[in-house]
Amino acid sequence: MPSGSRDRVVHRDGVDLFTVEQGDPGDPTVLLVHGYPDTHAMWDEVADLLAEDHHVVRYDTRGAGRSTAPRGLAAYRLAELAEDLFAVVDAVSPHAPVHVVAHDWGSIQAWEAVTDRRAATRLASFTSISGPCLDHVGHWLRRRFTAPTPRNLRQALGQLLHSWYIYAFHVPVLPGLLWRTVLGPRWGGLLQRVEGVPRRPGHPAPSISRDAANGVALYRANVFPRLGAPRARTAQVPVQVVVPTRDRYVTPQLAEDLERWVPRLWRRTAQAGHWFPATHPAAVARMVEEFTDHVDGAPMTRGLQRARHGSPDTGFGNRLVVVTGAGRGIGRATAAAFAARGAEVVVADIDLDAAERTAAEIGPAAYAYHLDVADEAAVAAFAEEVEGEHGVPDVLVNNAGIGVAGPFLATSGADWRRVVDVNLLGVVNGCRAFGALMAQRGEGGHIVNLSSAAAFAHSRSLPAYSATKAAVLALSESLRADLARDGIGVTAICPGVVATDITATTRFTGVDEVEQQRLRHKATAAYARRGFGPEKVAEEIVRAVERNAAVVPVTPEAKVARVVSRFAPGLARALGRVDVVR
Repeated sequence: MPSGSRDRVVHRDGVDLFTVEQGDPGDPTVLLVHGYPDTHAMWDEVADLLAEDHHVVRYDTRGAGRSTAPRGLAAYRLAELAEDLFAVVDAVSPHAPVHVVAHDWGSIQAWEAVTDRRAATRLASFTSISGPCLDHVGHWLRRRFTAPTPRNLRQALGQLLHSWYIYAFHVPVLPGLLWRTVLGPRWGGLLQRVEGVPRRPGHPAPSISRDAANGVALYRANVFPRLGAPRARTAQVPVQVVVPTRDRYVTPQLAEDLERWVPRLWRRTAQAGHWFPATHPAAVARMVEEFTDHVDGAPMTRGLQRARHGSPDTGFGNRLVVVTGAGRGIGRATAAAFAARGAEVVVADIDLDAAERTAAEIGPAAYAYHLDVADEAAVAAFAEEVEGEHGVPDVLVNNAGIGVAGPFLATSGADWRRVVDVNLLGVVNGCRAFGALMAQRGEGGHIVNLSSAAAFAHSRSLPAYSATKAAVLALSESLRADLARDGIGVTAICPGVVATDITATTRFTGVDEVEQQRLRHKATAAYARRGFGPEKVAEEIVRAVERNAAVVPVTPEAKVARVVSRFAPGLARALGRVDVVR
């Protein structure tokens, strides 16, 4: 039992419902309803997080945990389950409506209550996770089979295949026997291996075998009667539907058409599997807090604004983008390009004055910060500050970088350390700090890392620079594979010769200060004559995020160099012997 919790038993029509409460009863009440074959303990971690600011209530539904297990299918019909929910609501919050959050079968039975006329005065909001209204599903299937387009049939048949276990549960005797003898004792291990649900005390409950066998009646009493004769069930309370994209049992397409039944609808996706509340408790708690706070009067968060049914699709509207090295060049152009498409932009640069000028040019939706990307602790603190002030970014552009040119033997250890610290470890620091936030949020995101054509067009004049940019390219490819499960896209952008002022700050090794300045002026003039501006790179970055592209060579010479490096490596090596600096 979590610390600070209080338990009670709610009696209704011969059924005892074991109930657990946490938090201050004076705070808004959130009622968490578990699914099959869980108990209230499935919500332990979510409840602990919510209890800081809410009165959190959970109960074992009939047939589960420490609640009564009545006999007969009639006792498990949706009408009885809805009455249980209202009985708990009346017991724990008799004078104020409650926010309901439900998962799996908890959500299915909560829909029955949410679409009841009493919901208008007793329920403040409803967050549904992986549990549709059976009546809505019945109508959903009918619409797809009566208009049998390839898409409709694919959706309907896909869901029917995902529901294989429902048919198995209608086999006489066998399902209960399997749960009591084979599945129940092994359920925790199966959840861990198949769904990634961590093992922890109390979940699965010691009563799992009995609970699961009892719960088979839920399917037998309700599924086919409701799918065969669906009713019109409308919800007048605000509803937030959370759709896990990797759910093995409830396909995302079931959340379509809900606006027919729910006038005030928010539809959000989660990069997770069916047991989202158990695998990502912090993400669930955050979604619930955002929604309940808004229903209680707070402004909508950026995520809720995107999820609201009927909100216009405005490109990157209601998105947050972080750009490093945004005081000038490609970074400044990228920040402006995202802002022009409706994004809020965090503009970071080691030169705060330059960052502030960029933010001022963009307007009130841009925020300037000082940041040295080579300082790991500073980047971590920056990410924490951005999250606290603006939220978790939807897009991160790791653009900050420096130039180092000159032969290998003329490049000092200090030169190597500085270029590695900024060009490679600066990207690593950004990916680590913000990638972790995106993964914890559970709603995906995108990371853009600025590599270079020098990553595959190697030159004797750029060994240090090429090495770091090749490492960024390899890092990006590895991260793309690693973070795909979290719905986080990763793109490596590889510009070629672009007219930015990086040439004015590039360090040319092995020369005196007079020659250093001459080479800088020469490189700057050559890049300017090339005439390929940073705005063109910025547009490619925006398109890459929209398409979730993996590697994007930008300039014509970068595209040619990419092809040559792949299909004519000998020619690429020969070209690399040319001194492009002096």
